[in-house]
Amino acid sequence: MACVVARQDLRAPAVFVLETLAVAACYYAGGRLGLLRELHIDGAVVSPIWLPTGVAVACLLIFGLRCWVGVALGALLVLTHLTSLRLSSLGVLAGSTAAPVCGCLLLRGVGFRTDLTRVRDCLHLVFLGAFAAMLISSSIGAGLLVATGDLPARNVWRVGLAWWVGDAMGVLLVTPLLLLLYRVRAPVRPVHWSRWREAVGLAVIAGCLVPLATYSRASLLFVIYPLLIWAALRFQLGGSMVCALFASVMATVAATDRVGPFEHLTEVEVLVNLHAFNGALALTALLLSAVITEQRNTRRSVERACQELVEVLEHLTAGEAAARPPRDEGGRPRNTD
Repeated sequence: MACVVARQDLRAPAVFVLETLAVAACYYAGGRLGLLRELHIDGAVVSPIWLPTGVAVACLLIFGLRCWVGVALGALLVLTHLTSLRLSSLGVLAGSTAAPVCGCLLLRGVGFRTDLTRVRDCLHLVFLGAFAAMLISSSIGAGLLVATGDLPARNVWRVGLAWWVGDAMGVLLVTPLLLLLYRVRAPVRPVHWSRWREAVGLAVIAGCLVPLATYSRASLLFVIYPLLIWAALRFQLGGSMVCALFASVMATVAATDRVGPFEHLTEVEVLVNLHAFNGALALTALLLSAVITEQRNTRRSVERACQELVEVLEHLTAGEAAARPPRDEGGRPRNTD
């Protein structure tokens, strides 16, 4: 018994260290991917979709608040990659860690469920986990740029806004997919061949239509929404979020390359148009898939309740028939003595 207890005592720190390193590695990988595409706003460099915030919020929701160490370590690695560490870097590190932690606490406080099958959970993720919590990191980051003299005070609102939206987009686009991947660890039921054909057809159409819409000068971004609706109707959260992430990434590439509908726009106009498009995609994918899933769950609950009611009625009818005395041809009770 003592050997088993000692082994468990040794296993807990090892699991914690492995989780911390895994979260830090995922955070750093997301940061490197997010830095591949940048926007320059008043001399500051911001990422339109900051993937690490989505990774951090998802890990905190899945593994618990103990993952904040991994988030902090990953943020430190990203800062080390970006610039030499200074005293102001500690403030950015604190803001990058505190924002997802506060988002996780806010979501837990309202009874958030990670399956995202309820509309209320999606709304909580949008307004608490993304919009509210990411104000912390963007406010601290923009404020430190002003305090260190790297950014004029008159430009703080534009840089802070771009920082905030980029962090929020990471939560809206990445966190739902990671939560979904964590849920499908269990064996999945066999899928009918017709569903695979439909999924392949949707992927092929999206692979052809989305690059065309994002790189065309004719402002065809709106044609992506029917694909998003199709994905949400047929494949719920998984299909809609994959489609939204793919379209957002392609739009971000077009915006940073200044091609297609972003060709002749100023820096601020590119920022506004790109964030409006990405935000609309994420909100549509989340809310539409949640509404569809909620309605399907409600219909299944009603069908189960009706089936149970039918079984109860059949049981009662059989009991009454057994308790009823036999009758003759005239309908009068028959004497069985």
